[in-house]
Amino acid sequence: MSASASGGPQLTAFSAQLSFPLDPFQIEACSALEAGHGVLVCAPTGAGKTVVGEFAVHLALEFGGKCFYTTPIKALSNQKFADLTARYGKGSVGLLTGDQSINSDAPVVVMTTEVLRNMLYASSPALRGLSFVVMDEVHFLADRFRGAVWEEVILHLPDDVRLVSLSATVSNAEEFGAWMETVRGDTTIVVDENRPIPLWQHIMVGRRMFDLFDTKAQAARPEARIVVDQELVRHLKQRASLENSGSWEPRGRGRGRGGSRNNFRPLPRPEVLAKLDEEALLPAITFIFSRAGCDAALNQCLRSRLQLTSPEQVEQIDEIIERHTGELPKADLDVLGYWEWREALERGLAAHHAGMLPAFRHTVEELFVKGLVRAVFATETLALGINMPARTVVLERLVKYNGETHAELTPGEYTQLTGRAGRRGIDVEGHAVVLWHPDLDATEVAGLASTRTYPLRSSFRPGYNMSINLIDRMGAEDSRTLLARSFAQFQADRSVVGLVRGIDRNDVALTELRDQLGGADGEYLEYVALRERIDNRERLLERQGREDRRGEAVTGLVSLRRGDVIAIPVGRRAGLAVILEPDADSADPRPLVLTEDKWAGRISAADFPSPAASLGRMRLPRHVDHRTARARRDLASALRSSGFSVPGRQKRSKSRAADDRELATLNRALRSHPSHRAPDREALSRVGERYNRLLRETDSMRQKVAATTNSLTKTFDRILALLSERGYIVDGNVTDDGRRLSRIYSESDLLVAECLRQGLWKGLGPAELAAVVSAVVFESRQERTYPVASGPTGAIRHAITQTIGVWSDIRADEVRHKLPLTREPDLGFVDAIYRWARNEPLVEALVAAGDQGRALSAGDFVRWCRQVIDLLDQVHKTADDQQVSNAAAKAVRAIRHGVVAVDAA
Repeated sequence: MSASASGGPQLTAFSAQLSFPLDPFQIEACSALEAGHGVLVCAPTGAGKTVVGEFAVHLALEFGGKCFYTTPIKALSNQKFADLTARYGKGSVGLLTGDQSINSDAPVVVMTTEVLRNMLYASSPALRGLSFVVMDEVHFLADRFRGAVWEEVILHLPDDVRLVSLSATVSNAEEFGAWMETVRGDTTIVVDENRPIPLWQHIMVGRRMFDLFDTKAQAARPEARIVVDQELVRHLKQRASLENSGSWEPRGRGRGRGGSRNNFRPLPRPEVLAKLDEEALLPAITFIFSRAGCDAALNQCLRSRLQLTSPEQVEQIDEIIERHTGELPKADLDVLGYWEWREALERGLAAHHAGMLPAFRHTVEELFVKGLVRAVFATETLALGINMPARTVVLERLVKYNGETHAELTPGEYTQLTGRAGRRGIDVEGHAVVLWHPDLDATEVAGLASTRTYPLRSSFRPGYNMSINLIDRMGAEDSRTLLARSFAQFQADRSVVGLVRGIDRNDVALTELRDQLGGADGEYLEYVALRERIDNRERLLERQGREDRRGEAVTGLVSLRRGDVIAIPVGRRAGLAVILEPDADSADPRPLVLTEDKWAGRISAADFPSPAASLGRMRLPRHVDHRTARARRDLASALRSSGFSVPGRQKRSKSRAADDRELATLNRALRSHPSHRAPDREALSRVGERYNRLLRETDSMRQKVAATTNSLTKTFDRILALLSERGYIVDGNVTDDGRRLSRIYSESDLLVAECLRQGLWKGLGPAELAAVVSAVVFESRQERTYPVASGPTGAIRHAITQTIGVWSDIRADEVRHKLPLTREPDLGFVDAIYRWARNEPLVEALVAAGDQGRALSAGDFVRWCRQVIDLLDQVHKTADDQQVSNAAAKAVRAIRHGVVAVDAA
């Protein structure tokens, strides 16, 4: 279909400048835009959604208007700025990110979404003449931490601005589009689920590659949703039967105790990559869901002879490396792991994760896009935003840590990761390869690969900064109206409709059951209520018993020390074990142990129905490398020869229910009740159980409706009450202190505003102010405890003590008003940034910011430094006290040097 077939003259002119024909969904979206509509475009990664955004830029320039092009991250903003500058020239395109401002008065400005939100709240004059806003990656509004910004922009943009929203494929596009139409007016929804490059799914078993789907059988049986390749099924069945008989592994391997499943060894990564290279499936991204795992995979490849580049390519690689890293201080190269990183790149290999120095990460991205790096081991963050497609995506595991527990990948996550496979204009097809292991079920993988569920869920909720800005711009009543129009409330209200319908159905059923039990005043209803109270009491006592047992298990694990010998009472690891690395985490201790069966890993309270206790101690070598088979074998042998034995199983302690007076009283009342002796008691009891179950379900639904209805405005009103108490709002008007709060964009915005108002940071030098400010920005990856007044100088310790005192007061107010709690200041970066701002060596700062003897990664260090810079810049602009303002400006300059200043995109 040509653009001119259904598009207007502007689309015809625009498409004539392109080197490729437009797809039908692009023509549909661009035609709607030219016809004066807003558009929401949902399409897979790599489908070419951004062409629609670029058409909005074309229209703005053609008609003398303005277009703001927003992206979720600075790297994407820089990428889009470079693309648009190449097309329209430097004079027409500007860039605004947190730390860069280039040609900001241009008719087309690329910016991060937060920058546009701040401009809207400040009623910036730059908004005059704005005709289009492109929101790239608009599905970021589901992001737990930053998603609210997207909704704020959508709700606050003037009505005459046409909005171009570009989203990944989401399963509730119609719902999202219906909301967009409600708040933005006429919006055309364009959904395209066809990948521009076909994706082939595979499972790699050992060195053999199998198709996941039987495409011929599926074509013959269209009614069958998924048909797994029969050759793969036969091979896995044969392998499983051979494994069960113990004869699959070559002689001398995998024949020890515990069976072949426990001794399964995956194919080494260099061999996986060599196989992919042999099958012409490189370049490839292998997703590994931990930074340490990515680095370990890269090191494994470096220890092999794998070489994926030619001498000519090595020259090009070296040139790009120099361009990105030439400004790094030579003294820091060793501590940054520069030489190992460079060797890997020269061999066509790399890791990619947030712990890497930005300059390293951006080098990897450029080399990969140019085809010079052919294998990347990456965390899932690579699947978000950055344009780094590959021919093949490899998944080693379908389980990842989600911040709380190890959970299986959702279909949406699987789709997002494998969406990187297939480069438009380069590859005819993309490939997703899942590596087989004994716990992998091919049918489950097929289910993941064939399910398209990635619903968009709003993360919008009012905070202090948002609320004060709303009050200042439109007053309380209009603010409530605006909150009621948010996507969060839209989704909540839709869920309420379903809940109310369910409550109505349940009420009818409850009336029928109540009549069967003799009516509302009948004796048996009282008897049913008594049985329900007994069941509730027994459940409560059982839960308390479990919590007590877990508490005892946790206390036992925390008390263990290195070298303690323990007995794991139950489960696959039952038997003797020795503690290699204790864990003092009082919430969820997971000490590292080695068992007498040569297994090394972390155990938890779940492994101990009775408390863990030391049976004695065992001398350990100073350094135990539990990752090597020899070290595990020798230590397990010493453990078995130590003379310790597993004690007999302890008697389970008496349950709480046996001694509970309330339960005994209820049971006596039940036995003495007249209905207890009724001849049809059991039949009526079953009706009563159904009645109680339905009553519990209905009460739960009523509570959800009460919590959901006007939930955002309730939170907003509680915030207003707290801010009014603290003098940020008086008689419905924002005070000067309130206006300062309105210009502080931080997770701890109210805490920062209070510290400035009370003058707690007065008199601090630049490095000291940076240290104190870091406490309200930094967040340790693992929970840590610090002395209340830790810090390198007396002034820092005093300011931190006062800051924590203010936080404690705010938290008490938040508890009283039933508001989300402000995060506690974290002192983990105080010493590090103080040293860095005083120009001390990088290695000293990294070690100071580390935990349990491990230095902080360079990438994390730079990221936290830049976040501290961002808040210091806000302090500089908002502080009334000139000394504090000047100290903040000097602190920014003191931090922005060395690795922090290099490649600041």
